[in-house]
Amino acid sequence: MPGDDVAASLQRARSASGDDLDLLIHEADVETLLALLENPNMQEPHVSRLLERLDLSTEFLTAVAKEGKWTSSESIRLRLARHPRTPHRIAISVLRQLYLFDLVRLSLLPSAPADIRRAAEEFILTRVPHLPIGEKLTLARRGPPRVAAAVLAEGQPQAVKLALGNPQLTESQILKILAKPGVPARVVTAISQHAKWSVQYNVRVALVRHAHTPVPSLLKFLPDITLRDLKDALTLETLTPHFRKYIQQELARRADNANESIP
Repeated sequence: MPGDDVAASLQRARSASGDDLDLLIHEADVETLLALLENPNMQEPHVSRLLERLDLSTEFLTAVAKEGKWTSSESIRLRLARHPRTPHRIAISVLRQLYLFDLVRLSLLPSAPADIRRAAEEFILTRVPHLPIGEKLTLARRGPPRVAAAVLAEGQPQAVKLALGNPQLTESQILKILAKPGVPARVVTAISQHAKWSVQYNVRVALVRHAHTPVPSLLKFLPDITLRDLKDALTLETLTPHFRKYIQQELARRADNANESIP
């Protein structure tokens, strides 16, 4: 009888062990997988392996998340959070329980849903101000873009160099830092002298406008800034008087050169 076969299959799932259990975690049938969760021989490694499967149903993932026996494991919490079929509310709930560097791993994982990666970043950002310096240095070196930028913006001397060298850091984040009121002068100086960031045109424009940019860097950048951007900078009320003077001198130099080139 078909019903008897189903019942026998589910009973097998509830009591299997050893190699038989290892085989059953590859089953496609949802009822069989749910029955496996009732099996006393199921251990964390079995469930972790199961959660690597991308074909799992929302029903099964929800069942795992409801069982404290499984969600007490950081490994399983991480796999639930990053699984593309985990319901959003469950994934967010699990994120709140992850350790800091598991959040970092998740935020940088391309296979994880984009909204979950971003939520992981948000959770990290809320922790940044309260972290010990050692963890901040690690985040500066290998954290996701917004996190590295948040550590950089604090201006910790040891963290500045590490954050600027973080391969995840983007020009967009650098520009946001330079637009922040109260950004430490050492951060602006470090950006203006950095081999990668100081040659980016948009970064140079932002530095020309920034009061903390060292004068030698400013004078180095001015010849490469377009007339339009130089004139726009002169309209800023926040532009310092000596920066205004240097920009006006650059404009005058260009005007003289243009006049000399006219036959």
